[in-house]
Formats: sequence, C-alpha cells, structure tokens
Amino acid sequence: TLLLGNVAVNSAIALFLGSIATGLIAGVVATGLIVIFGEILPQAVISRYALAVGSKVVWLVKIFIIILFPICWPIAKLLDIILGDEMSTIWSHNELKEIITHHRKSKDSRLDHDEEKILLGALSFSDKRVKDAMISRSHVFSLKFNEVIDKKLIAKMKRSGFSRFPVYEDIVDNIKGVLFLRDLVGARGRERVSVFCKKKSTFRISDNKMLDDLLKIFIKKKIHMAVVFDKNDEFVGVVTLEDVIEEIIGREIVDERDRYIDIQKGKKFR
Repeated sequence: TLLLGNVAVNSAIALFLGSIATGLIAGVVATGLIVIFGEILPQAVISRYALAVGSKVVWLVKIFIIILFPICWPIAKLLDIILGDEMSTIWSHNELKEIITHHRKSKDSRLDHDEEKILLGALSFSDKRVKDAMISRSHVFSLKFNEVIDKKLIAKMKRSGFSRFPVYEDIVDNIKGVLFLRDLVGARGRERVSVFCKKKSTFRISDNKMLDDLLKIFIKKKIHMAVVFDKNDEFVGVVTLEDVIEEIIGREIVDERDRYIDIQKGKKFR
C-alpha cells in the first residue's frame, strides 16, 4: 500500500506539472519537488520521530489499505507464492555488539556503561571456553587426601580466600573430591582431609568446553565448581559459577572473604 501510494503521488506530480509546463521543465521541477519533499525532508525530519508521526496517521494508512486492497493483496499473494514468506531480519553476534555500542554512545541513549558491558559480555561468553575463565593450576589451593587437618592448615585455608578445595591422592592429577571449608566447623581436630572430602561433588570438565554449556551443567547439577583437565587428562585448574558470571558481566566479583581482585593476574584486594 505504501509503495503503491508513493509511486502514485510521484506520477501525479509529474503528470500535473507536465500539463502546465514543457516536458523538460516539468521533469526538472517534478524531480526537484519529489527529491526534496518526498525523500530528503521526510527522511531527515519525520524519520527522527517515526513512531510518533506514524501513530498519528495510522488511521489514514488504514483507509488506503482498504481502498487499495483489491490491487495490493493479489500482488502480495503472488510474491509469497513465487518467493516464499518474507525473510526476517537477523543480526549476527558482532552486528548486535556494534548496535549496542553505537546505541550507548548516543547522547539520547538511556543505556549506561554497566548495562553495555553486561549485554556485550552475555553475547561474548558463549564464544569463550572454560580455559578462558578458569583459575589455573598454579593458583589453586589443593589438599592431600590423607593430610591431617590441624589449626595451621585451617588458618592457611582461611587466608587463601577460597571456600572449596580440590582434594588429590598421591599426585595432583588424581583428584578424589572437594572439601568445603564450612564442613570443618565443629571439627574435633587432627582428623584427615579424607573424612570431609565429598567425592560426589567432584565434577570433571575439559578445558575446551564452551562456557555456555558449562553454565547449563552448573544449573542442572546444582554445583558451583568443576575441576578442569586438558586433552592429556592432566589437571590444569578449577572453574566456578562465579568465574562464569564474571565473564558475563565483564568485571571481577569480590566478596568480603576474597584476598584478590583477580587471582590470575595477582591483583590483591587486601
């Protein structure tokens, strides 16, 4: 309807001017009027307030839809038969990121910097792998399976800032379970790590696993930490639900027990 109306108006202008002037003059004047009042001004002025203007003239458009229905409906139906349904507009991840960044930079945008980082992080984290978010082996505080839990060890565990500790037997690659610091509350002392080690809480994952898949697993299994192994089945680190969330929101989460803002980079919190 809109296309037909636009063509009809342009043709009417050309015919009207052709009846009162010579062909060349009519053509130049018609072209100028159509370009200025039919293209440039509407796109420069009205398009800025497209929704507001459209809402006020929608009744007029509906009238033209009814009037031109006998012409427009057969054309639309024929196009659907020949070309199929109209393709929806789909943007790639990179295009959506550019749209968000461009939108935030506009002075009229109500999107702030934090919202931009979260949106960009949510679009990016599905392209990242576990090895991009994990805490590497060199920064992991792990415990020996038969190690005795005394006051000195508990003090070291508290100072580490962690609440979950991988437990290994003989070699670090042989992870047997996870020890939760909270389980040591009320411990009588001189007990071994094996007493408090939770084998069922151990979840192994490849360092090449995608982060969005890991998040689904965390939610489904109701766990917060996984031990990470490489293709050679060597222990390379741990990854937590907090690490995944940090990748989404684009910043480090620091709580009252953390000693590092970013343990991988060695940035101390206190």
